[in-house]
Amino acid sequence: MGTPDNWRKSSYSGPGDGDSCVEIANSPTHIAIRDSKTPTRATLTFPPEAFAPFLEALKSPHRTPR
Repeated sequence: MGTPDNWRKSSYSGPGDGDSCVEIANSPTHIAIRDSKTPTRATLTFPPEAFAPFLEALKSPHRTPR
């Protein structure tokens, strides 16, 4: 996936400068995620059908293995 030019910040950025969040960008085949504080570093990319399960996994409580 090339570098998307349609990055947008998370709606959870909150008030103020909102520079401590993630940004996402869509392309026809992938959804990309990057850290807004370091936009030139690596990005995560997902096929669209994997993005919703990824978000749901982030919302789920994390459990510590016993």
